[in-house]
Amino acid sequence: MTAENPRFSTWRTRVGRARVLIAGDVMLDRYWFGDVERISPEAPVPVVKIARSEERPGGAANVARNAAALGARTTLVSATGVDEASSMLEKLLAADNVHASFHRDGGFPTTVKLRVIGRQQQLLRIDFETAPSHEVLATTLAEYERLLADSDLVILSDYGKGGLTHIAKMIERARAAGKPALVDPKGDDWARYRGATAITPNRGEFRQVVGRWKDSDEMARKAQQLRAELDLDALLVTRSEEGMSLYTAAGADDIPAVAREVYDVSGAGDTVIATLGVLLAAGADLGTAVRIANQAAGVVVGKLGTAVVTPDELA
Repeated sequence: MTAENPRFSTWRTRVGRARVLIAGDVMLDRYWFGDVERISPEAPVPVVKIARSEERPGGAANVARNAAALGARTTLVSATGVDEASSMLEKLLAADNVHASFHRDGGFPTTVKLRVIGRQQQLLRIDFETAPSHEVLATTLAEYERLLADSDLVILSDYGKGGLTHIAKMIERARAAGKPALVDPKGDDWARYRGATAITPNRGEFRQVVGRWKDSDEMARKAQQLRAELDLDALLVTRSEEGMSLYTAAGADDIPAVAREVYDVSGAGDTVIATLGVLLAAGADLGTAVRIANQAAGVVVGKLGTAVVTPDELA
């Protein structure tokens, strides 16, 4: 029986020995912070006087830094451009104790998301992105297959940027090797995730695939039907202020939210799948891993932008 409020500290030592392999779309999150003192005379938009800037790993790179922050031995494999953003990502990840294996392609830029923040509110986001070439994706797949043997668990973080074109093969290789494969999905074509151990959509992503539901019973029926169609061991739907719902062959399990104060939900899904992954890699049962991941989500939504949760914050 899973404890209702399991403690991360119980698993901390075993998490430190866990080896997690992460693959997916990486990006650099840039934040420009400033003050808004007037409206532009050129158009009805605020003028932001930039006072400082920050750069953080985003996408699959944020999943990796979350796993590393909890103490797991973390390896990240992905495709990037040959540019300053890729170099900055590598530097930031090294500081976060993530081993990054980037396969660079000069034909496309590393994805960058630039956010302009004024008075602690996001005013604008600008995205710079292009899909990587088939050649660099082939080398990324080969590197993933090489690293798989020395990993306890795989996390595939799909942000729809083209970095996981071979995700069906990645799942197949992981399951053949006896390694659990967790997927954070994107878009409405989930057939390519068939055979994964678990997928972790948010409520909006889940609704996009199965349609609306009138009550929790109908939601559960839709979830179990989808889980069976995709041959998943588990389907975990994150539901923001309503917590999480876990669907397995044993039935449905609703876990209420533990958020202290919701400040920013961006990157919360990264924290959830990273925490879930490191706990499962450490040998925790699914119920325990989900509940600790729920606790981690409650911490990270109280922080601005993509952020991590530390073991002390889960104590």
